[in-house]
Amino acid sequence: MKFRRKSEPEAAAEAAEDEPATSAAVEGPHDADDLPDDGIERVDLGSLLIPAAEGRELRLQVDEASGQVRSVMLAGPDGGVEIRAFAAPRNGDLWDDVRPQIAADMAQRGGTATEREGRFGPELICEIQIKRPEGTVVQNSRIIGINGGRWMLRATFLGRPARDVDSSSDWEDLLTQVGVRRGTGPMMSGEILPITLPENARPVTPPGGTRPPA
Repeated sequence: MKFRRKSEPEAAAEAAEDEPATSAAVEGPHDADDLPDDGIERVDLGSLLIPAAEGRELRLQVDEASGQVRSVMLAGPDGGVEIRAFAAPRNGDLWDDVRPQIAADMAQRGGTATEREGRFGPELICEIQIKRPEGTVVQNSRIIGINGGRWMLRATFLGRPARDVDSSSDWEDLLTQVGVRRGTGPMMSGEILPITLPENARPVTPPGGTRPPA
């Protein structure tokens, strides 16, 4: 194969075309086998490798019926983010398929889901009324889906990162540091990837009225 030196205009044009894809690929989240050597400490939960972030508490939420861990929550004084990973088809777009389903479910429950273009692509801004002992309140959430290699990462922001989108880059940065371990076994598309409890972990059930959208 022969190579030739590209002219400066050709090189500049190709660099401009390649820049968005390269930036997105480097930013993450990453497949567990492709995590960068960035010195970030991560908690290994089987299918998810979660960055240990200062000022954020790692909580493992369990399904009350089955007792199985259903999601991971990073919580801080101003909000939180629930993280789940799902099996997806190779080269597919599971998030594009799931997004309308989430919006329809939100509407059925009396809420709203508005689509916007965000840092990671299309995302949903959701509002729903929640009944609490002190009265009815509006719960805001922001749902982001990121397609990976045979997996999809879904993040649900609550609190400030859901309400104040323009100043939530610190929370979004956490997603870029997450690793996803899909595994090699066959799984149905949309099946949640199992979460493994570390020895020193204590699963907690979220208090009433704070559970993110399904």
